Amino acid sequence: MKRILTITPYLALTLPTTALAEAFDRPIPQPQTEAAEFWFFVGSVALILSLVAVQMLVSRR
Repeated sequence: MKRILTITPYLALTLPTTALAEAFDRPIPQPQTEAAEFWFFVGSVALILSLVAVQMLVSRR
């Protein structure tokens, strides 16, 4: 109980400093590059091919 009473003044001093925080600035989205679109296409094709492969393996039962 003594520790709580000794820590309380320090907490009271640090709590008002959080009210002085900066406002949140939203990040500005960057445009997509050609490389990003290419790798998204490659990933999409790989996903579709893997789904087809799973379907073929499951349907062979």
